[in-house]
Amino acid sequence: MENLELNADAYLPLRDVVFQTLREAILRGDLKPGERLMELQLASKLGVSRTPIREAIRMLQQEGLAITIPRRGAEVAGMTEKDMEDVLRIREALECLAVQLACEKITEEQIGLLEENMASFQEAIKSKNVKMIADFDIKFHDIICAASENTRLVTLLNNLREQIYRYRVEYLKDEQYYPNLIEEHEQIIEGLKSRDKEYVEEMIKKHVDNQADVMRNIIRAQE
Repeated sequence: MENLELNADAYLPLRDVVFQTLREAILRGDLKPGERLMELQLASKLGVSRTPIREAIRMLQQEGLAITIPRRGAEVAGMTEKDMEDVLRIREALECLAVQLACEKITEEQIGLLEENMASFQEAIKSKNVKMIADFDIKFHDIICAASENTRLVTLLNNLREQIYRYRVEYLKDEQYYPNLIEEHEQIIEGLKSRDKEYVEEMIKKHVDNQADVMRNIIRAQE
């Protein structure tokens, strides 16, 4: 917690600024699993009142980054295999549906956006900025989801994104997985170009399963 500093942003409500500050600290590992999130201590450290701290902790709980223990209070949540597998299985089912629909509806402009994203993604990798890399990874999947033209599906995947984010960042911290990730994205684009539903669904399953395998090993190592 020594490195905790408020990431001030004049355009965001204070609770969102506090939330982003705590979220990044958890994802970086500055706040570790099991570490207590005490309102008074955090308020003093960040120079804010307890109200935005309380609201931010509630938002962290919605993302699965914090939990409340009876008679103990809030603390940073640990990652478990069960939680990871549950959320990634849901992701796989929804993204398989998204690419199936996208195969029918995706435009040449959207294919172009995916290819531009791939170029940006590879540039982000050179920067070694994990948050930037994760943002381009999210954008890649958002383009596909938008191409499905199913607003309910888009809403479901947007709601799931927050629960996936921690696993995405952990996965992207290790550079050895980048070549596979690039190849998988390229295979998905090729499947969408050829409008091959069976192939692109297989590639999405491979993409999510590979992330699940890596995360399983990371969680077991941490335990």
